[in-house]
Amino acid sequence: MKLVSLLFVLGFTKAATLRICSFNVQSFGEAKGSKPEVMDVIVKVVSRCDIMLLMEIKDNSDRVIHSLMAKLNRRQLVAVRNSYQYLDDQPGDVDAFSREPFIVWFTSLNTEVTDFVIVPQHTTPEAAVREIDELYDVYLDVRQKWNTENFIFMGDFNAGCSYVAKKYWKDIRLRTNQDFVWLIENKVDTTVKSSTNCAYDRIVLHGENLINSVVPDSAVVFDFMKSYGLSETQALDVSDHYPVEFQINRLKSSPRRAKSSHIARSG
Repeated sequence: MKLVSLLFVLGFTKAATLRICSFNVQSFGEAKGSKPEVMDVIVKVVSRCDIMLLMEIKDNSDRVIHSLMAKLNRRQLVAVRNSYQYLDDQPGDVDAFSREPFIVWFTSLNTEVTDFVIVPQHTTPEAAVREIDELYDVYLDVRQKWNTENFIFMGDFNAGCSYVAKKYWKDIRLRTNQDFVWLIENKVDTTVKSSTNCAYDRIVLHGENLINSVVPDSAVVFDFMKSYGLSETQALDVSDHYPVEFQINRLKSSPRRAKSSHIARSG
């Protein structure tokens, strides 16, 4: 069964910031969706965020996604301007991604930065170095196509431990180019198991306006096991990854403008 990613635009709360999150929920399908205690945690995790990238959706019928959306039921106050699936058509490089990223351009009337592009990516572990590096080509293509500089790359990059060893970072342009800011660094553990310590899940920013709008120290791993008082076994029933997140500042006096809900789907 094909695994896909969904980008939920959940809504702008009354909080002073916009919280943007990424969560590999690990084979999220009907089996996991049939467990009330698991769904309760997933709903709590997702509802904390204004924009949430969910990865590893394993749900051909869409039942679990519709169930999740019904439980969330929040208004969107960030507009999706445009979106498309990135397909690499460069000769000799047709297999750049096992799962091509779905590019989404947002316009916000409520935040200090008014436009930003989100590029979700869930790499194939064995090809993580190549696929993370290829995100630089995605940046070049999208920047030219949409004439924008504010980018958020996020997802399960598998960017740690044996998949991206220290010696390979020099081969990743998204890392060596100083214009890109990595909010989740190599020393951070984004995994649930106590026996692992890997920074698989990442958030990478580009664009001075976007970077300057980030709330200091807001880029964190959300430890739902500790926050919700779960055992490791209970937490692993939810996922073997923790979500990663950051916040951008809201305008002190922002317009109130409701939009319809939106989901972007990536294969």
